[in-house]
Amino acid sequence: MPHTDSASMDSQTPGSSANPPASVGNSRLHQAFSALREGLSETIVGQAALVERLLIALLADGHLLVEGAPGLAKTTAIRALASRLQADFARVQFTPDLLPADLTGTEVWRPQDGRFEFQPGPIFHPILLADEINRAPAKVQSALLEAMGERQVTVGRHTYPLPQLFLVMATQNPIEQEGTFPLPEAQLDRFLMHVRIGYPEAAAEAEILRLARERARDTLQHTAEAVSRLPIEDVFAARAAVLDLHVAPQLERYLIELVLASRDAKRYDPQLARRIAWGASPRGSIALERCARARAWLAGRDYVTPDDVRAIAPDVLRHRVLPSYEATAEGWDGDRLVAALLDVVPLP
Repeated sequence: MPHTDSASMDSQTPGSSANPPASVGNSRLHQAFSALREGLSETIVGQAALVERLLIALLADGHLLVEGAPGLAKTTAIRALASRLQADFARVQFTPDLLPADLTGTEVWRPQDGRFEFQPGPIFHPILLADEINRAPAKVQSALLEAMGERQVTVGRHTYPLPQLFLVMATQNPIEQEGTFPLPEAQLDRFLMHVRIGYPEAAAEAEILRLARERARDTLQHTAEAVSRLPIEDVFAARAAVLDLHVAPQLERYLIELVLASRDAKRYDPQLARRIAWGASPRGSIALERCARARAWLAGRDYVTPDDVRAIAPDVLRHRVLPSYEATAEGWDGDRLVAALLDVVPLP
């Protein structure tokens, strides 16, 4: 379909997810990701937003920080994604006594060879779950920071590259804060999105009970359903397709203006500017555009709309826009600040 520079397109525009264009909606890649999304939704009931954010992170080549109470399928979600990709998975339980070597690996002395041999740690898996990341001390968090930011691990005098496909999903438990180490702002900025999830509704809870019974029965009978696994090459091809989506100049300017307003909102609302201590970095602009593109591609469109930007903005910016001390005392947090920014920055 021909591109349009209009930035006022909505979900009813021809070529939207209701009627995806043939070049996008009927492509093999898009069908494969639609099947992947459907399979994940069958496994992770009641967490549609988490499923979508996982796929967006995969397509945008970024990392995910997920915050939610225990038992909300955070671990199940990343395991289910890994089981449907041709990629290995590792889980690390972060604890106060965890050492950087437990994550990165270490050099082991081989007396028979008279040399040290590097034994890779779990961070060298393409899909990594960092469970309760805020329970690990700063040294471990800094080791993960290098891996997430530079796609490499340094041990001693040697630097080792990580897999080309490298996705970290870290989790935080918002209930218990005793014995935790808050993530520094530099580490938070490395996460593409900070996703908060809540409890499922009653219908979804009933479906969860049904699935739990089926899985328990399958375990007793030693049966497991075989699932098709998406080749890594298809993930890279889909990422290239996402980058080909059309973004109208007016929409790009709106996206940039949202980030600029987070740094200096005086032009829109002096009171809001007073409440923001730090705004989003250029990494926030990049993340917002990449995630909006991925969301549009998953919806079957070959262009990005303002709705894509506004829908993904809270998850992309909530950990990058920091409230001032005064705002914190007034009950403001990142979520409320981002909502205010979306209210005051006019649509194109």
